[in-house]
Amino acid sequence: MANLPQLIEEDIARLERELRELVEKSDATTALIIDKAGFLIASEGDREQFDLTTIAALASGAYMANQTIASLVQEPNFNSIYHQGEKSSLLVMSVDDNCLLTVIFKAQVGVGAVKYYAGPAVKRIAVQL
Repeated sequence: MANLPQLIEEDIARLERELRELVEKSDATTALIIDKAGFLIASEGDREQFDLTTIAALASGAYMANQTIASLVQEPNFNSIYHQGEKSSLLVMSVDDNCLLTVIFKAQVGVGAVKYYAGPAVKRIAVQL
């Protein structure tokens, strides 16, 4: 796995603005940018309700396990995973070779709406990274 580029304060501020916009538009609870090793890079939304460090590590692990499943079914890549719960749901999308976007949202919010706003956000985040 390649190393992340060095991010400066301005980069983090732009990433946080992008996450804030995603949270507002999609009615998500929290959005995170994590590296594929599971380290939290940036977050926006409700930071108190969840243990974001642990969620980042576990979301990365789930995504990487999903990639292994993809290869077992001769699929080159599954670019996202979705976990649906009774109260909260979680969407993890690949940003680039190094990072993931993780969005936590109320179960009543449709995953389609979150994907609709997350798709363009992923592209803008990738450019910033």
